This record gives sequence, C-alpha cells and structure tokens, in this order.
Amino acid sequence: MIAVAARDLERARRFAAKHKISRAYGSYAELLADPSVDAVYIAVPNGLHGRWTKAALEAGKHVLCEKPFTANAEEAASVAEAGRRSGRIVMEAFHYRYHALTKRMLEILNCGELGRITKMEAWLCFPLVPANDIRWDYRLAGGALMDAGCYAIHLLRTLAGAEPKVLSATAKTRSAASDRLLKAELAFPGGFTGLITASMLSRRLLGAGARVSGTRGTMDVLNPYVPQLGHRLVVRSDTRRAVEHVPRQPSTYAGQLRAFTGAILRGEPLLTGPDNAVANMAVIDACYAAAGLPRREPSR
Repeated sequence: MIAVAARDLERARRFAAKHKISRAYGSYAELLADPSVDAVYIAVPNGLHGRWTKAALEAGKHVLCEKPFTANAEEAASVAEAGRRSGRIVMEAFHYRYHALTKRMLEILNCGELGRITKMEAWLCFPLVPANDIRWDYRLAGGALMDAGCYAIHLLRTLAGAEPKVLSATAKTRSAASDRLLKAELAFPGGFTGLITASMLSRRLLGAGARVSGTRGTMDVLNPYVPQLGHRLVVRSDTRRAVEHVPRQPSTYAGQLRAFTGAILRGEPLLTGPDNAVANMAVIDACYAAAGLPRREPSR
C-alpha cells in the first residue's frame, strides 16, 4: 500500500504513520489523481460505494470494493457497465469466497453425498449497539440486511449455484427505515427453499453459520464467513458422521488479495465480479420490498 485518503488530512496522516504508508491525502479525489496508484480499495460507507468506484474506474484504477457493492441493484448495474467501459478489474470484497472452507462446502454439495437438496439456511447476527454507528444510517444505505444479510444471501447463492426468488420477508426496525433484524424465505431453481437471517440487534445476539439439508443428510457450518478465526463443518449423512476442519491460513483476506492481483496481472477469473454483485444486490432489493421497507439509495 502506497497511499491512503480520508476526508480529514490529519486522520489520514495518523493512519499512514501507524501502517507505514508513504502518502496521505485529505480527499479521495487527490488519491485518484495520483498516477502511481494502480488499484484502490473502497471502504467508505455503503451509500458511497458506487460513486467512488465509478470515480476510480474513470481515473483508470482497478477497484476492490467493500460489500455490499452499491446501494441497490440499479446502481450496481451502472457500476458494472462503468467497469466494462474502463477495461479495469472490479471486484466485490466477499473475502470468505476465497477460502478453502467455501471450496470444501461446495465439494460436499456437488458430490451428491447429501442427496437431493431440500433446504438451505444461512445467518449472520452480531450486536451493534451504538445508535450513532454509520451502519444504522439509512441515508448511508445502512441496515442489517446490507451489512450482515448480504453475506448470508451471497453464501446461499454460492452454494446453490443459482439465483433465488424472494417468497417473503419480515423485518424489525431500529428507526423508520433501518432494519435491525430481517428474515427472508427464498425459492431456488430445483425446488428447494432458502432462509436467511440478518441481525445487528435482536434476541439472537451472536451467530454465524449455515445449514444445508438434503434427502440423505445435512451439513452444518459454524462461521463460514471468517473461518480463520475458528470454524467447524459437520456432515451427517447416510454414509458417515464427520467433523471437518480446513487449514485456517491463508486467511480469507489473503486469498481475496491474491485473486484480485491475479485478475489484474494475469487475467484470472473472479468469483465475485461485478455481474455477481449485481445479482446479489437484486436479491437484497427484493428482500426489502417483501419486508415492506424501501430499497437503499446512493448517498448524496
């Protein structure tokens, strides 16, 4: 890393000094104007992802953008188109997708050990108590579905290898439009259902996992999102009962960075490219609509 930018120059300088980064800028535009910067990581609030990803692409930079990709699917499609026009790499930062645990989950599903799949479930719940945290702010495209549910949706889409239809959704809010808990029922091609739970403040204070049920067995996974911090994969099928672990290292973040640089330097395919990001945002929009909440909008 050679440069960092923040809205406050002193804050950028403190971060640069702490992490031994050579240059600090007091605006994002200044960093994008630096010709020595080839690629950027976008980590601004959700509602600003689209704006600054587009700006980076227009400046000729490759982009690794934090999840969720944008505020909604319409904005995601416009960013994907900007990426195609620029000829630069655009990647959504679903880091879990680049870990050996996800690969192992897919191997178990694809080998047929669980039989015909009947239901998939995924959940991510954590307590976010401070009311002034930006992840609660609707104006910044906040809410539990955006910050936690985007993982659960992405994981089920990955495991299913298909796009779901949203059948129903219910939500509890912290403010008029900001969800603290959202549950959604999905239907996947092939006739099986999905259930996602996203919470930043509910009775279920902490939980991260997934379950796949089939006619011949089940697969339960603890912490599929950051497995380097600890995980467990349990298979109960007609042929075995087993608890599995995969190597924690390299971490999800290291795997993600290798994929990003591999795409830039060698044209390697991405697992979380812009088209995949558009599809994930479309499910998020549909969940909000089914729950009677407005979709998120880009921040002004």
